[in-house]
Parts: sequence; C-alpha cells; structure tokens
Amino acid sequence: MTTQSSTRNQNQPRRGPMGHGGPMGGPMGMMGGEKARDFKGTLARLVQYLAPYRLPILVVMLFAAASTIFNIIGPKILGKATTRLFEGVMAQISGTGTGIDFPYIGNILITIGILYLLSSLFTYIQGWVMSDVSAKMTYRFRKEIAAKINRMPLKYFDGTSHGEVLSRVTNDVDTVSQTLNQSLTQIITSTVTVVGVLIMMLSISWQMTLVSLVIIPLSAVVTGLVIKNSQKYFKQQQEFLGHVNGHVEEMYGGHVVMKAFNGERKSVEKFNGLNDTLYQSAWKSQFLSGLMMPIMGFIGNLGYVAVVMMGGVLAIRNLVTVGDIQAFIQYVRSFTQPIAQLANISNVLQQTAAAAERVFEFLNETEEVPETENAIAPSRVRGEVEFRNVQFGYDPEKLVIKNFSARVKPGQKIAIVGPTGAGKTTVVKLLMRFYDVNSGAILVDGKNIQEYTRIGLRDLFGMVLQDTWLYNDTIMENIRYGRPDATDEEVMAAARAAHVDHFIHTLPDGYRMVLNEETTNISQGQKQLLTIARAVLSNPHMLILDEATSSVDTRTEILIQQAMDTLMQERTSFIIAHRLSTIRNADLILVMRDGDIVEQGNHEELLNKGGFYTELYNSQFEHVSTL
Repeated sequence: MTTQSSTRNQNQPRRGPMGHGGPMGGPMGMMGGEKARDFKGTLARLVQYLAPYRLPILVVMLFAAASTIFNIIGPKILGKATTRLFEGVMAQISGTGTGIDFPYIGNILITIGILYLLSSLFTYIQGWVMSDVSAKMTYRFRKEIAAKINRMPLKYFDGTSHGEVLSRVTNDVDTVSQTLNQSLTQIITSTVTVVGVLIMMLSISWQMTLVSLVIIPLSAVVTGLVIKNSQKYFKQQQEFLGHVNGHVEEMYGGHVVMKAFNGERKSVEKFNGLNDTLYQSAWKSQFLSGLMMPIMGFIGNLGYVAVVMMGGVLAIRNLVTVGDIQAFIQYVRSFTQPIAQLANISNVLQQTAAAAERVFEFLNETEEVPETENAIAPSRVRGEVEFRNVQFGYDPEKLVIKNFSARVKPGQKIAIVGPTGAGKTTVVKLLMRFYDVNSGAILVDGKNIQEYTRIGLRDLFGMVLQDTWLYNDTIMENIRYGRPDATDEEVMAAARAAHVDHFIHTLPDGYRMVLNEETTNISQGQKQLLTIARAVLSNPHMLILDEATSSVDTRTEILIQQAMDTLMQERTSFIIAHRLSTIRNADLILVMRDGDIVEQGNHEELLNKGGFYTELYNSQFEHVSTL
C-alpha cells in the first residue's frame, strides 16, 4: 500500500543536520542534498523574483557588513586595553611606573561597548528586514502556487500525487524562505569575517597567522572523512523515516480493515523491519557526526597551543604585545568558523536551487486551454444538451469515449447506465468541462460549451457525487457552500427538502456543529444527505447526480427520490446509476458499453428490446432474488 504521506515524505528534499563548529569552528556536518538540474538558471530566476526587494536587500547587506566589521575591530581595540593593563601591573611590580592607567582602559571599554551595541543594533535591523523580505517572498510563492492550482487541468493531478503538490507548497517554499532569511546574510557576514579577520591577524603577526592557517587543511581532511562515512547513513535515515511515517499513517487510517483481516502481526513485523533499519542508520549517523565536536575540539586546542607558543616567543622578542596575543586568539576563534559556514552554504544553495526549481517547474506547467476571447457567462438556459460525435481519452492514444452522440431536450431526466469503465462519469466530466474533448463537440442551447466561461458553465449545474466532500466548518456553512449568499432560513429549507433537517436537530449543536476528520457520529449516508441539501440550495438550471443515493438506506432513498423528483422538475438532469431500479421513470436512458452508446430509450422500451440493458437489469434482480 502507498499513502500520500509516504509519497510526500519520499519526495521531500533530503536534509542532513546543519551543525555548528567546535572550538576551532569546524563544521559539524555539510550534508549533500538534492541538486538542481539547472543550478545557474534557477538562481537567476530566483534573483529576478528578488528584484522588487533590491533596496531592502541592499540595506541588509550594508548593515550585515557594518555589524561584522564592528565585531572584527573589537578584539584589536580590546587588546590595547589588555596591553596597557599588563604594562601597568608590571610597572607596579617593578616599582618603575605610576600604576594602571584606568582612564585609558575605561575609554577603551566604553568604545568597545559602543561598537558592540551598534553591531547588535545593526544585526537586529538586518535580521528584521530580511525576515520581512523572506516572508513576502514566501507569501508570493504560495499565492502564485494557489492560483496556479486553480488554473491547472485535472489531467495534471491524474498523474501527480497530492503529496507531491503539497510538498511544493510547504517543504520547497519553506526551504527557499529559510535560505533567504538565514543563508543570504550568513554569506555576507562569513565573507566579511574571513577577509576582515585575516587582515587583522596579518596586521598583528604574519608568523602567528601562518601557524593558525596550518590547522585549516587538517580540519578539512578530518571533516571530509567523517562526512564521507556519515553521508550514506543520513540519507538512509531520511528515507526510512519516510517509510516509517507512511506505514504508521496507513495502519492508522486503515485500522479497522487491518483488524478485520487479522493483519496486526504482519503490520508489526513490517514496522519492526523499517524501525530497525531506521534505528541502525540513525545511531550510526548521529555517532559519526557526534565525533566531529571532540575531534575538532582536539585539533582546535592543538592550534591554540601552537599560536600561544609562537606568541610567547614573539613577545619575548618584543615583536608582539600580550594584548596582541589575546586579540589574535580571539581572531583565531572567529576565523575558521565562517570558513566552515561558507563551505556548508554551498550545499544549502544546492538544496535551495533544487527546491526553487521544483516550485518554478510547477508554475511553468501547462495550464487549462484558455477560454475563447469572447466567452460568455450564461445567466439563463433552456437546458437543451447535445453530444455530437464526442471522442475523448485521458491518454489521447487510448480513447475512453469513442463516438458518443445524444440529444437531450430541456427538462428531460437522462439516466446514464452501463458496467464499470464504460465511460459514464467521464461523460459528466466532459459536460462540466473538467476535460476538453479530443474531437466532436458538446452543446448547451445550441452553443459549444467552449464558448462559455468555465465559471459560467459550471454555475448552470448542481452536482451530487458518490464521494462526499465536506470541509472543516459548521453544517450550516457546509450546506451554504452551494450558494454563499443564502440566508439561514434558506439553508434550513434546503435541508428539509433533502430530508436531513430532523437528523441535524438530533446533533449536539445542530446546524452549528463543526464537521472535521474526528466527526464519528455522522454516517456516510448522512454526509451524502448534506451534499444533496447543498445541491438543493444552489437551485441550479441543470442537475448531475452521480450515484447520489449509493450510501443511503432504502427508506431514506425513497425520501431522497421524492425530493429529487421535485428538484428535477423542469430541469435537465443527468443521473448516473448502478441501481437500475432508481431510474425507471427517466425520460431517456443511455446505455453505455466500452465508450459508446449501444442502446437508448425509456425503461419499458429498453426492456422490450431484450438487449444489453435487459441483461443488466435482470442480472441485478437475479442477484437480489438469490439473497
């Protein structure tokens, strides 16, 4: 079994942990992720999307650079205070000086405080501005995706799982947003930090700088070895986390079926197998990445020892001061970490480009066939419908409807019957223009439906499907969905017409009861009654009933049939039915087989012919008689 959840989890970009540095700032994990096929092209288009925010981004860059520069200057100035303090203490010990110069040190501390305060203020401002930019970009992406979904042909969703579309709206957009919010400023600050700190280190001592730089390739080698060995386990962890989640959701969603078929043991065995693999990959990946901190800490401490020893030698020779050594150690701590961050950002940008590429691919998908230039929105129709040599296939090379022709007079009740796969529901989808015909034409009141706007065409129909759809809101609002401007009295009148009013009053909050996935005291048949009430409220010009009473008991079905007969008066109605007893009074019955109409007429005429309809009708009643 495969659920949307499992599909969704497997389609998400693989992400490794985004670790922090050890004492010397080594990367905890630069995990590989999904890569874009067109990295440069995707980034170029992403930059185009950022064009309206050029000024805020420029402000962010300036403030991020200024904040970083203030932080870089700080240790060098603080080193002067340390040197003056050291000199004052040594002078007091030797008795050759006036003591510690507290006013000088105080001025330096005030200067440092102002610099760090400005740095924090600039960091706050650039973070606030960048958060606003990323939020607006996220809003724009999701708004465009939501609008795009409504313009997409149903054919796209036939071949794409809901989880895949959802992943683009959530995971991929979030990935782009996080990169804009964090990585963009991190690129600026890390670059400025590396360049600025290197300059400051060289200004103090080129010898100490060389010693500290030796640590970097050593850290990179160790990091590369750990990442190489942990990478496969992180990927396996993400993969099997999706499998575990998917299996749990399947078993939870189908818990009753699983219990009914005694599938507990098989389910537990499968879960244990997936969980064991997840456990093995999880602890190995975490153990290997956990080695990074102590190893990098050890290498970092070796670097500090080497720097201090070199600094001591240079201090003895009066080539550097004690404050310079103190400042240099601070610079060493802040030098290697941004290098690791820059290396990690290259991976983040790859993931971001892959996520953005998936979003752009969706936005570039082929949309529904545009409406004609002078498309009309009919306000009133007689209800005359004609299918003229209609051919259609979800796959153009495999026709479902081969040569469908029929003429329906205004106000007629048309039943469409036939075995499963004959094309009954497909005919309705074509009529509503969920799909466009491959050839032929469908006419309403003599006009090709492609001359109508899609909204105007669909407003002509009220539809009740076999699969009920109710959303998370009150019963009142679920019925009102059929006509949003309806009053409460009109909603309740529609409920009475659909014979659902009495049942609603037995519920705890009546019409104000909120329906959601946890609603267990409403049966499938009662849910279907609510959708029928919704269709009654919409007061359509024409009706489509696709197995509208399939989940209703026999007594309720009789009541619904009476309500439907009243509703269908003077309205052209299309009824798809498997229970042929429900369509005896239809004005015209179209019998479909393998995408064609093989018989048509009313109930008595078709029975007298003794053809395929008779076979279908008798097979149902023979089945009933054997029960």
